[in-house]
Amino acid sequence: MDIEVQPRGTAAAAAPQTDPTWWRHAVIYQVYVRSFADGDGDGTGDLAGVRARLRYLRDLGVDAIWFNPWYPSPLADGGYDVADYRDIHAQFGTLAEAELLIQEALAFGIRTIIDIVPNHVSDRHPWFQAALAAEPGSPERERFWFHPGRGTDGDEIPTHWVSSFQGSTWTRTTNPDGTPGEWYLHLFTPEQPDLNWTHPDVRREHEDILRFWFDRGVAGVRIDSAALPVKDPAFPELPATGTPAPGTHPHVDRDELHDIYRGWRAVADAYDGTRILVGEVWLEDAERFARYLRPDEMHTAFNFDFMSQPWIAEPMRRSIARTLAEHAPVGAPATWVLSNHDVTRPVTRYGRADSGFAFDRKRFGTPTDLAVGTRRARAAALLVAALPGTMYVYQGDELGLPEVELPREVIEDPMHFRSGGVDPGRDGCRVPLPWSGDAAPFGFGDGGSWLPQPGDWSRYSVAAEEADPSSMLHLYRAALAFRRSSDDLRTEQLVWLDLGPDALAFRRGAHLASVTNLGDEPIALPAHRAVVLSSAPLEEGALPPDTTVWLTL
Repeated sequence: MDIEVQPRGTAAAAAPQTDPTWWRHAVIYQVYVRSFADGDGDGTGDLAGVRARLRYLRDLGVDAIWFNPWYPSPLADGGYDVADYRDIHAQFGTLAEAELLIQEALAFGIRTIIDIVPNHVSDRHPWFQAALAAEPGSPERERFWFHPGRGTDGDEIPTHWVSSFQGSTWTRTTNPDGTPGEWYLHLFTPEQPDLNWTHPDVRREHEDILRFWFDRGVAGVRIDSAALPVKDPAFPELPATGTPAPGTHPHVDRDELHDIYRGWRAVADAYDGTRILVGEVWLEDAERFARYLRPDEMHTAFNFDFMSQPWIAEPMRRSIARTLAEHAPVGAPATWVLSNHDVTRPVTRYGRADSGFAFDRKRFGTPTDLAVGTRRARAAALLVAALPGTMYVYQGDELGLPEVELPREVIEDPMHFRSGGVDPGRDGCRVPLPWSGDAAPFGFGDGGSWLPQPGDWSRYSVAAEEADPSSMLHLYRAALAFRRSSDDLRTEQLVWLDLGPDALAFRRGAHLASVTNLGDEPIALPAHRAVVLSSAPLEEGALPPDTTVWLTL
């Protein structure tokens, strides 16, 4: 694949890099490297593929790229089991190529955000290998959570905490003489041992990792599972009923986390330009959530509440209002996301009878009406693009890609295996992108694709959608171009408009209104001067079901 790098126009390239508030209204595109584009023909996406497609990202209209972990890893959990934070996975490229990519993206006016995983490392990480080779009670083991088992022979797990991937959170080691040894904690898979954040080496190492990448020009870090790293060293069991009081959960949202992230913010603020911290924070408690966004901690945190809502007006309205209210006291912008590398794609999700999202509801064979789902996904794209704050786009959503129900024999995701095969896992939203052509791998690369693409995906290819003015890609490009140029959409205010119970309607700035019809009947529109953009044609001047329109008032 040829590498083609040309900067975007002078005004676009020169303006954004010195804007200290760029992150408050940015459009950030998530790149899952394995599945974006393959530059060397081995069937796996890589940095060469991303570099070759920077023009595409520029034309889409994004301000930054967020990369899922691109580090050396055994890929037991899609790269979230990191073996070395200061290098690039050999399948993806080299550190020198990553440095080049960061600079080439900047030439297009696009910043780079990387993923940091503070809760755990890979079991192949040098620290953990040294810990396994060391004796119980050794300094090497103090960087993790090794613990003797319960019971007479130590063969009972230390706690009954449940893994985020289902099953136990403890795995027993084997001593050099072959006898059973201590247990170690892993909130995810056994290949992802949890770090002990009370140890100074752990904190110092992560602050050094931040500096390593900031020195190479990255504009920010996304913090994986940001509410999990700190554990209660007493290892209490969770209560049999109810939930722990705020701040008392043994491994979620511990108060000690905030001092850690204040340290990270100090590292980021020591650099010229705004280097941002973006937290993956799954919390129901609005007040506890807002603590992570205080001025000396994270800049933004992902808003998963909106993403999980069904295609019903009132729950979505409540979620938007709640999100804006959560952020207001700390002055942080909200973030809006329809999907990511873990979540069922919107085209599929919105076409189901249960159109919300929860991990424990994923099942094989769930009926989906893709025509309905696609119409709703188009409407949802305009809806979130009109909301105040930061917008995230997961690769392929701008093409309207559906979730793929993969054959069981090709699935790699540990969520599938740890569910006993009940959960199809997350690989269905990680299938490599189609770029061109009539047959697989649809321009992804010359050597096939690491996950199989459906045979009918030519209709979703970039080439096909670029040639179709009514495509999802054209809708995204138009929406992001207007969002970039509109003064109304750069404000941080939202005023609700009452157009009935099935409408999500609000005004942005002085002149722009967004109206989404989530009901079954057309909705009369308010008086307006012009239609800016619509996700589907209007019907005799009324807004049809499952449609969003932007109006100039």
